[in-house]
Amino acid sequence: MPTKELFGRWLDQFEVGEVIEHWPARTVTEADDLMFCMLTMNHHPLHTNLEYAEDTQFGQRVVSGPFVYSLVFGMTVPVVSGKAIANLATTDLRHTAPVFHGDTLSARTEVTDVRESRSQPDRGIVTVNTTAQNQRGETVLEFTRAVLIPKRSEGG
Repeated sequence: MPTKELFGRWLDQFEVGEVIEHWPARTVTEADDLMFCMLTMNHHPLHTNLEYAEDTQFGQRVVSGPFVYSLVFGMTVPVVSGKAIANLATTDLRHTAPVFHGDTLSARTEVTDVRESRSQPDRGIVTVNTTAQNQRGETVLEFTRAVLIPKRSEGG
């Protein structure tokens, strides 16, 4: 079996109520955050200036929220959207606690809906809720996403 067949899931492999623990967890480094900020032109001093950040309510630099989302999203790809035709929507995105350099994030996803497409019989939509926690078990991010997933082909 080609390796690409092992990446992701077909529509019939998702079950409503299933909880997926994503592995591995990932420690966020200062380099990760600063590189992401520079690549995306996010020069907010809360992310890039230690002295500025020390005078905020956090007392230190906070990891850029879009980086946290991108990292957690990426953690889900091998299981949730590895075979995706398209990511249709991300909704209800909430940053519920700050992430700091050195925090280790883990993610879990719950499948909330699986349905066949009404217009194209070879695919369907999987809806999931993903949460990320830091090493202290604090939820730092939540979001819902709808993904267009192919059905397994005949003989596949």
